[in-house]
Amino acid sequence: MSFGRPPSVNVGFKPAPPDRGAFPLDHYGECKEQMQRYMACLRSNSSTSSPCRPLSKDYLDCRMNKGLMERDEWKNLGFDSKKPALDSNNKEESPTQSKSDS
Repeated sequence: MSFGRPPSVNVGFKPAPPDRGAFPLDHYGECKEQMQRYMACLRSNSSTSSPCRPLSKDYLDCRMNKGLMERDEWKNLGFDSKKPALDSNNKEESPTQSKSDS
């Protein structure tokens, strides 16, 4: 039944798969514990995600392991292991600084 519109309106409509980042909901709470730890970390850090990156990685790992999202390489998800995080105590010297200091 068309419910007031011509039946030909839906002809040619083809559903598309979701964009990257859209994934099924966790209806059974399979990764609820990881999600709650991540959300608590965000709350305690004024929604700053940098200190919560390990928890975010745990959550995404759980989702990939449970089939709630497509498995992908960590570098594609923003977790490039080749770039170590630099804090104020462990900064690399720039080439100009090391030459002038010598």
